[in-house]
Amino acid sequence: MEDSILKLENQLCFALYACSKEIIRLYKPILDEFGITYTQYITLLALWEEDNIAVKDIGSKLLLRSNTLTPVLKKLEGIGLIERVRNKNDERNVYIKLTNKGLEMKEKAVIIPQNAFCQTGLSLEELKHLRGHLKKLLDNLIE
Repeated sequence: MEDSILKLENQLCFALYACSKEIIRLYKPILDEFGITYTQYITLLALWEEDNIAVKDIGSKLLLRSNTLTPVLKKLEGIGLIERVRNKNDERNVYIKLTNKGLEMKEKAVIIPQNAFCQTGLSLEELKHLRGHLKKLLDNLIE
């Protein structure tokens, strides 16, 4: 057996892990200005796309389980960006709705991806190709 297959530098999993960690680190100072974490940011992105949706649907979009998502939602509610509303017909279903403050943040947040992109050193074309390849990989993994 060839030992190179076990080298860390040859592992796709490590390359993805390290890049993910560094991307989140890159976002941190930008998101600190908004008073939110990366997980809160992606949750808001999902809500800015589709407001007033069930917690389970947010979890599906973000690939997060409820034990991870629930504390994020509680924190966002605590800082006044969302509200949790129980379905009157079935109280087991909780919907998440942006507050006015959460909607106002969307207008200011357009600088977040721009600021992060500028720090990657990639061209717009390279970024589009990379995102496409990663989306295809993710789609293959979750099918």
